[in-house]
Amino acid sequence: QVQLVEAGGGLVQPGGSLKLSCVASGSTFTINAMGWYRRAPGKQRELVARQFNTGNIDDADAVKGRFTISRDNAKNTVFLQMDSLKPAVAAVSSCTAGQGPPGTLYRGRDFWGQGTQVAVSS
Repeated sequence: QVQLVEAGGGLVQPGGSLKLSCVASGSTFTINAMGWYRRAPGKQRELVARQFNTGNIDDADAVKGRFTISRDNAKNTVFLQMDSLKPAVAAVSSCTAGQGPPGTLYRGRDFWGQGTQVAVSS
């Protein structure tokens, strides 16, 4: 099993920045991808960005050029630097870790953190 704990959420003004972090524990040796999803009230969870152990990154078109995902593999931590934030209702940003064969882009099982709330308003 993998446990994930997020931190860094809050309320910021449009144009501001936040940096989220997520630390994985447990069977971290099985992880081959870590990333971030966002879920607004009444909406489906949507991918923000994820990074595989291979270095491959998937990110949403809406955040390209503004958000940057990075990982510290030695500390089993993934970060999301969010710049030029646009107005948004309060939503939960959830960390995810995927188990899969090393060196691949496949995940047999996903684990989720409790989430950290992010709101952008003036």
